[in-house]
Amino acid sequence: MMGTFLVAVAFFGLLAFGMPVGFAIGVAGMVGIIDMGPRFLQMAPDRMFAGLDLFPFLAMPFFILAGEIMNRSGITQGLVRLADALVGWMRGGMAHSNMVASVMFAGITGSATADAAAFGNTMVPAMEKAGYKRSYAAAVTAAGSIIGPTIPPSTLAIIYGSIMGVSIAGLFAAGILPGLLICAICMGVIALTAKRKGLPKGEGRPSLCAVWAALKEGFLAALLPVFILGSILGGFATPTEAAAIAVAYALFVGGVIYRALSWRDLYEIGVRTTRITGVIFLIIASASILGWWMTFNRIPQAIAATLLAVSDNPQIIIALILVLLLLIGLVMDINATLIILAPVLAPLTAQIGMEPVHAGIMIILALNISLMTPPVGACLFVLASVTGEKVEAITRELWPFIIAEVAILAVIAFWSDLTLFIPRLLGL
Repeated sequence: MMGTFLVAVAFFGLLAFGMPVGFAIGVAGMVGIIDMGPRFLQMAPDRMFAGLDLFPFLAMPFFILAGEIMNRSGITQGLVRLADALVGWMRGGMAHSNMVASVMFAGITGSATADAAAFGNTMVPAMEKAGYKRSYAAAVTAAGSIIGPTIPPSTLAIIYGSIMGVSIAGLFAAGILPGLLICAICMGVIALTAKRKGLPKGEGRPSLCAVWAALKEGFLAALLPVFILGSILGGFATPTEAAAIAVAYALFVGGVIYRALSWRDLYEIGVRTTRITGVIFLIIASASILGWWMTFNRIPQAIAATLLAVSDNPQIIIALILVLLLLIGLVMDINATLIILAPVLAPLTAQIGMEPVHAGIMIILALNISLMTPPVGACLFVLASVTGEKVEAITRELWPFIIAEVAILAVIAFWSDLTLFIPRLLGL
């Protein structure tokens, strides 16, 4: 009990003093191991290495790199123009275009922060110029950005599938409908509030020629997510192999066809990819120490027993899990939360009869929502940084989207057939 208290004090104390979450987790894990005795000290480096020694993790830097190449080469602008041609004619058309483009971009990177950074630099200024409030434009971008880690290729699905031994292809397939539902309900929120907010209206329905021109421009970019998903779900490539091929495709399209990449661009892309990957992998390695300590001390079993003592009703247990994830997501990095809590919650969901893929998507989506909620929502701070808008102003505009996405989370959590429809259709 004293060890648990010391670990909790170390972790939350270091976070309160501003230590990066990766280091705070590692130090907290070391405090727990030291409390167990000197003979356990060798477990720290062992677990850090073992935590990263998983082949599927190689997919993450490749997908991040592919997304950075597509973004830097300007290929993603073709996706934006295609989305605008499809839905830009509606009232609040640029907001709708932002959502549709987020779905397309999500199929390339699987990263919420990449979406937020890319559209924060492009869509937000364009929306502001067209008459939208900057805070509202940033809020729409934040709401759409969480589609990234939901629709495949999702980095969170790769992490969850790797550490829990769940089919990554199955998780990818299961994320398609939830991601599309998030887009649909956010577009519904935009449509319902468009007149009240006085959102600008588009110039009218585009002609078939205009749609065809936009389709030709964005075709090569739109083809990449289809290619990635088709190769993985069709069994032709593993997620890691598909990610490597995606990098080669992005380099060919951006460098050879569009001729939009210089050697300096490639250097800066490499640096940015390394930084993003380094942060994620540091968190994974550090969380492996803390995760081992928790497992050794049977803390997951204690948490599961506590929740089951409240009720043995599966619906109540699911509701408690969702509340737990949403609350912890308010104050912790989602990668760290996933790595620490997945081994705790997965056995509990199995006990109440949830399919592993369904449980994984539920956990992933709950954590995704925390990317746009204060005080530590990563997408909020990315957008505040690139747009110059205050976090408080963005948050005020975000609440209708947050409420809508929590409603979608509840539907997905309690209606397993919706999540599992595509995996079952594909035999995954």
